[in-house]
Amino acid sequence: MGFFEGFRPWPPSCDRCHFAIDTSQATVTSECHHRFHLHCFFGSVCPACNARWRDVAGPNPSPPSTLFPAAPQASWIFLESQLYDDDEPVETPAQGAAPGGGESVQAAANNGSLVIKTHCEFPAIARSTPMENFAVLVHIKATGIDAEATAVRTPVDLVTVLDVSGSMAGYKLTLLKRAMGFVIDQLGHGDRLSIVSFSGDARRVIRLTRMSDNGKASAKTAVESLAAGGGTNILRGLDEAAEVLDGRRHRNAVASVILLSDGQDTYNLNGYGAINVGGTTTNYSVLVPPSFKRAGDRCLPIHTFGFGTDHDAAAMHTIAEETGGTFSFIENQAVVQDAFAQCIGGLLSVTVQEARITITCSHPGVRVRSIKSGCYASLVDADGRAASLDVGELYADEERRFLVFLDAPVAGAGEDATELIKVSCTYRDTASRQSMVVAGVDTVVERPVGVTADMEPSMEVAQERIRVETTEDIAAAREAAERGAYAAAKAIPPRRQEALARSATALSGDARSAALVSEVRELVARVADRREYEQTGRACLLAGMISHEQQRATSVHLFGSAAPPFSSSSGTPFASTAGGRRGAAPYGAPAPPSYGGFGAYTTPAMQSMMELSWKKRENGGESSLGSK
Repeated sequence: MGFFEGFRPWPPSCDRCHFAIDTSQATVTSECHHRFHLHCFFGSVCPACNARWRDVAGPNPSPPSTLFPAAPQASWIFLESQLYDDDEPVETPAQGAAPGGGESVQAAANNGSLVIKTHCEFPAIARSTPMENFAVLVHIKATGIDAEATAVRTPVDLVTVLDVSGSMAGYKLTLLKRAMGFVIDQLGHGDRLSIVSFSGDARRVIRLTRMSDNGKASAKTAVESLAAGGGTNILRGLDEAAEVLDGRRHRNAVASVILLSDGQDTYNLNGYGAINVGGTTTNYSVLVPPSFKRAGDRCLPIHTFGFGTDHDAAAMHTIAEETGGTFSFIENQAVVQDAFAQCIGGLLSVTVQEARITITCSHPGVRVRSIKSGCYASLVDADGRAASLDVGELYADEERRFLVFLDAPVAGAGEDATELIKVSCTYRDTASRQSMVVAGVDTVVERPVGVTADMEPSMEVAQERIRVETTEDIAAAREAAERGAYAAAKAIPPRRQEALARSATALSGDARSAALVSEVRELVARVADRREYEQTGRACLLAGMISHEQQRATSVHLFGSAAPPFSSSSGTPFASTAGGRRGAAPYGAPAPPSYGGFGAYTTPAMQSMMELSWKKRENGGESSLGSK
């Protein structure tokens, strides 16, 4: 790569003395990507992140520049390797923990870290009736973490990629620093954190550091040093995060990235070499570094947070979707800490990894026709006799539901029941690092001579049908709004709302269906016209789509939602609405929740973390960055 091809905008200040760097001054870029005045560059340890400098060459004259012709004395140090391998060693595993890579361990259907069940659409089918598109719900759930296990939970490697462009100056940066202080406080001694900041360029503010007391103090000091200025280069920030994670010498079992941005990438899209598909659609995939894109069992998700109404929701959604992460929308900037809390509550409770469901047909005449698997990769064999789904990671108490549609012939004479499918699941237990196999019970449907016309369908299957259809409606409303058909987009959700109101599950008081009714009602207001859609609607719909496709909680915090995105004396989370109120509640002041998000997927660990965040804000007890 030539000099101009890899050229980055000039840094605004020195990372040692923090004074501005004039274009006429000589500068040095260290191995860890920090920049200094030449006279501030000395010693063998970086004063910004404590990394030890290796292979430090002497200052070299800068190549001629047409952008900065007055800077012939500028100096640069180029890297022999762009990967960071100075990460702090991981904590020694607890005594007795089994290493990974051994033989698979057989687990009972209701034992271990994962439970698997199936539900038939109807309990019985007439013996003389062939089955076509008969629905079977495959339901897996990760078990919870008890109080004792929490103390020895699986540690994580977390990289936060934070937008510090000029638009983040002032109160927004203050809120972000408070939110980061909360995150740091929740990490344990075995967790490791690296902080990357980006504007026109990116820099690693602190190496991947264990969150001991000293590590937390260093991280808080690093957060406090963040200053806003410059443009928005999301790709450079994620490139830096990729270098941190790819270069690790040591690895915790769980790793993830949090990306927050309040603006649009002004370097890689829209007039800065944007790549268009068919001349109309921006290819946001260029913002995702190759090492983050999902491949097989590998999981390095990027959880994205759109901060304010000026962020690029489509870009943030694409980054999350292509890496298996979630996308959250924070219009009410005062509650960014709560949004981070929900995400962290999940990341700190991963119990299952590399989960893969296998389905085999038991009866010789049964065939798998299709699977409603959302964003999860599924494969049906050519002959329909077997199928599989790649599920990946699950948080404690997290669930996944998949509708499997089957065909089967009429039952033979005297055949009182038909064995349909056998379902099993392999996964890696994060605590023991062992590979586990969970075998579910055989799925059987009764085959009487005749059945009554009023036979009740399975509530579980009916609920999942409603969820899948609602997800499809949200996608259809978004597609209509994107082409400017706002009236058509607005008409789609009410049709689903009416269907939900008429459904047996909604009439029976099902909390999940009631949550969907509230969600659909809120989305109607968000696609009313172009202004509303572009300000909040696009982000709301994209957050809803990714939440339902992944069956994982994500956040939508609109103005008026300073309260937490859950509320119920029974502890059952739900997505509530306040009719689209636009008045912002003061920071830390109690207020009714307004479209808190997709609470039907909120786990107890997420809810507890959000409650803790809410209490700290309500009581004025935000984490102090200056404390340990």
